[in-house]
Amino acid sequence: MASWTGYGQEGLSDMSEEMTIDEDAFEGWNGMLDALNPAKVKLNVLLLAIPVTLYSAYFSHNAVMTFIASMVAIMPLAFLMGKATEEIALRTSESIGGLLNATFGNAAEMIIAGMAIFAAASLAEAGDTTASEEMVQIVRASLVGSILGNLLLVLGLAFVWGGIHHKEQSFSPTAVGANGSLLLLAVITLTMPTAYVFAVGDASDSAKLNLSHVAAIILIGLYGLFLLFQLRTHQELFATDGKHHHDDAKMSYKEAIVLLIIATIVLGWMAEILVHSISEGADELGLKPLFIGVILLPFFGNAAEHFTAVTVAKRDKMDLSFAIAVGSSTQIAVFVAPMMILIAWFMGVDLDFDFGPFETIAVFLSVLIANTIAADGKSNWLEGAMLLGTYAIMAAAFYLHP
Repeated sequence: MASWTGYGQEGLSDMSEEMTIDEDAFEGWNGMLDALNPAKVKLNVLLLAIPVTLYSAYFSHNAVMTFIASMVAIMPLAFLMGKATEEIALRTSESIGGLLNATFGNAAEMIIAGMAIFAAASLAEAGDTTASEEMVQIVRASLVGSILGNLLLVLGLAFVWGGIHHKEQSFSPTAVGANGSLLLLAVITLTMPTAYVFAVGDASDSAKLNLSHVAAIILIGLYGLFLLFQLRTHQELFATDGKHHHDDAKMSYKEAIVLLIIATIVLGWMAEILVHSISEGADELGLKPLFIGVILLPFFGNAAEHFTAVTVAKRDKMDLSFAIAVGSSTQIAVFVAPMMILIAWFMGVDLDFDFGPFETIAVFLSVLIANTIAADGKSNWLEGAMLLGTYAIMAAAFYLHP
């Protein structure tokens, strides 16, 4: 009897421990729940656009509502991805943290572009070459818009918001030089097909595609060498004071990973719906595919960079802010864009680097002004206002473009 009682007490003790573990496990998700709480993060109110998107896409079949709601839904999802990535980045070095933020900050653009390429391939197989070419144009425009948005809009907002709270801020000149040089090289490479068409005149499509495929492979190789230089062989050149490690994490590592995975999956779903509603929705709204690709898609898709870069700039962490904004543009130019070219090649879609003279000039000028302003490794709110003004002028030009 005594032994049975002892066994029962041990069993009760084990049950108590299990209940405690379950309770602790439940409480362990508080950080992620706080990140999703609209009362604490006002932007999460826009998550209501997700059920609106699903209803309009699968039940009411309203193309305009689907187009608008899916774009709005991408914004808080991109922010949640940025929030989760920032939490993960707090446990890394400044350089790796910026790389993580830039990579997952670009996930929205990568997913949207990938879905558009897949849609273009499907339309081409169905014999609708006009709609397929429109999707290809949107992919090109979204890549151009991502570079413009990160260099001018995101960096400009970071400079302004950081400059309002701090008279002058500084960041690593080495990072400026390395990212600026690689970005300029990428822009020169991206202009080669357009320059080739201008020089040769009636250039064949196969020649443009072959040149773009070679350029894409070279750019990806150069980006790999840049990562090796930054993270392995010369990482001391990119070392900072590590101020971003002084922040307390708001959620556990497990929570951040789970939130990142969930947000990425749902964002991919919204991106697929968005891509299939662009054509009809744009026609009913009277918007051109070029304006949608260059301005609207990057604006909503870059929400992660917007909030993360601006938030850390307010905390005087300009190395991380610069790594997110400019590093993201560099990654788009030398990795994402070439990768989209290769993916399209694999899927039989004719996507090349011939962006057109207007888009090419816009990208070149944005890189030029960003490199010039950031060359001294210091920033203030006036420089940010200059970048934002340049972006506003370019946005107006793309809106009025015939």
